[in-house]
Formats: sequence, C-alpha cells, structure tokens
Amino acid sequence: MFGHGLVRLPKLEGFSNWMVTSFEKSLLPQILIVPFSYALPIGEFVIGFLLLTGLFTRATLIAGGAMMIILLFGTAMIEDWDAMPSQFIHATFFAMLLQFLPANNWAIDKLFKQSS
Repeated sequence: MFGHGLVRLPKLEGFSNWMVTSFEKSLLPQILIVPFSYALPIGEFVIGFLLLTGLFTRATLIAGGAMMIILLFGTAMIEDWDAMPSQFIHATFFAMLLQFLPANNWAIDKLFKQSS
C-alpha cells in the first residue's frame, strides 16, 4: 500500500487521467471516478504509512479492507478479471491482519495502551 501510494503521488494527475480513461465504458459516472482517482493514491500512502508505523492499526486495517472492496467493485465494473485475484489477496491479507491484531506486539499502538 505504501509503495503504491508513494509512486503515484508525484504523478497524481497522470494517474487520475489513466483511471478516468479506464472507466470510460463502465457504468460508473465520471463524477465519482475523478475524486476517487485522486483520493486512492493518498489513501494508499496513508494506510501504508500507518501500518508500517503501527499507528491506529485497527482503524487502518478496516480502512484498507474497505478500500480493497471498493477497488474490487470498480475492477468488476471495467471487467478487468486479471486484476481481481491480486485485489482479493490484498483484501484477505487485511482481514487476516485484523484477525490477528491482538497478537501484534510491535505496533506503536501497544505502547500507548501500556502507558495508559
């Protein structure tokens, strides 16, 4: 997630144009695609950064899973069946991380809980 966002942020407008072009023949209106195409790289970067640092881990995992579900829906709308397995794996990864969150002893979140 962090890497996806990091490489897309410097070329945000180009990424947005590519995404809008990819969704031209889908059922989704452009008024939804344009804001999402700008928000996606920012969201990927922030979610990845927060996961790497261990901050707000539970909320971040839920946001990451929600993002993957939205991406799966969009991918289905443009019938990009080749991209879906990778997105399913990412969504499953978020769900598994959320399931094992109590065992995460490395997150900064744990330090805040111990000091309270």
